[in-house]
Amino acid sequence: MSLHLIKLAVGCESVKELRSWVAERIRIAKKKGLPLHHVHVTRMTPKRVDELLAGGSLYWVIRGEIAAREKIVAIEPFRDRDGIGRCRLVLQPKVAAVLPRPMRPFQGWRYFAESDIPPDLKSAGPGVADMPEPLRRELRELGLL
Repeated sequence: MSLHLIKLAVGCESVKELRSWVAERIRIAKKKGLPLHHVHVTRMTPKRVDELLAGGSLYWVIRGEIAAREKIVAIEPFRDRDGIGRCRLVLQPKVAAVLPRPMRPFQGWRYFAESDIPPDLKSAGPGVADMPEPLRRELRELGLL
């Protein structure tokens, strides 16, 4: 069974904005001749690497809701130029929206068990994935989605 991570997308207002951020990072990587992966740097390195790399994803919390995910491709611990240990979470640059679920704020990242993950939005039924994100958010807040 896969293990996942969950993290706040600080400063991000929507799945659309997250996709835009990822697309911009990929554009820059392509321009520099770097691998076309989305890389997110964290301070702490996960200890359960094998479980995460067995199909795990990084779930993004946006505006208080679990809203999107990216598949984890690699985990690369390193030291920055100040000698501080860091970790690169190498992600497949495809942001998949998930069925929104409320999530309280927290610091850093957390492990996220397979049994806790929300389904991808495309599995929510016809038309739901095509709705504008603010409408989906409002319907979820009203308990209709």
